[in-house]
Amino acid sequence: MKDLILVIAKALVDHPEDVRVDVKEDDRGTVYQLSVHQSDIGKVIGKQGRIAKALRTVVSSAAVKSDKRVMVDIIS
Repeated sequence: MKDLILVIAKALVDHPEDVRVDVKEDDRGTVYQLSVHQSDIGKVIGKQGRIAKALRTVVSSAAVKSDKRVMVDIIS
């Protein structure tokens, strides 16, 4: 799952070397924290959050097999 997020995010940004994904487990499920360069935050979120929503949809669809709840947080 982490690799999937990395591949998608690196394709979107101008600074792919600054893309990082941290994984945290909590009571809600697995949280993937996507961190990008400050100037690339808008490219990952997109207009009206459409790209972020699409990224979250792809990740949650891929997580159906593992039967776990996953969330993607975007931080700068």
